[in-house]
Amino acid sequence: MLYEIAKPFVMGVVRVLWNPTISGTENIPEQGPVILASNHQAYSDTVFLPGQVRRSVHFLGKSDIFSGRSPLNRAVASVMRGLRVMPVDRSGGSASRSAIEAGLKVLDRGEVLGIYPEGTRSPDGRLYRGKTGVARFALATGATVIPVAMLGAFEAQGRRKFFPHRSPRIHAVVGEPLDVAEIVAELEGAEEAKVLRAVTDALMDRIQELSGQEQVDEYASVVKQRMREAQQRS
Repeated sequence: MLYEIAKPFVMGVVRVLWNPTISGTENIPEQGPVILASNHQAYSDTVFLPGQVRRSVHFLGKSDIFSGRSPLNRAVASVMRGLRVMPVDRSGGSASRSAIEAGLKVLDRGEVLGIYPEGTRSPDGRLYRGKTGVARFALATGATVIPVAMLGAFEAQGRRKFFPHRSPRIHAVVGEPLDVAEIVAELEGAEEAKVLRAVTDALMDRIQELSGQEQVDEYASVVKQRMREAQQRS
């Protein structure tokens, strides 16, 4: 109920201030479990993408966004929860299992789950190697996988944590469904790890085609860690 109340209000403000746009929403099935797999350019992705999709979208969001104690942090966290963003603890172990279970419950109910295959925001606007979580969810539930590209978000938000600049305008491109069954059929008899990687790589290639980003065969989290270490040494 909170989602239905919050979404029109939040998006009304968003449209007045930033006027984001979206194309390709006809590619999202009207019913059944769906995974929206998007590149991750900025914090605002988690509002601008699901806010423009007709169906309710449950997004897995970084738990850090929900942990601040300042009035601004709390306000942002309230907006995120109102838009059905679920905080995810990335510390591993039981926390990671809880995130997986939460995602599976959404898909088992025949709803829409939003995921960032890169696992974290791009540090420089490029598209990084995808993690296999989307493939695991798809194979476990039979959910339709829809590639999505957010355009202009990195340039509009830069290093700002919460609110992007009003220019350039942020645009979401929703692509056609990824044919997961065809990929799996081509690899019949292959070990699970190979299948998961093939599905993930095919998905990232589709996102790259939609976004036009330079693609990097490295995890964004590894690059971020290397950048932090370099800053500490300087």
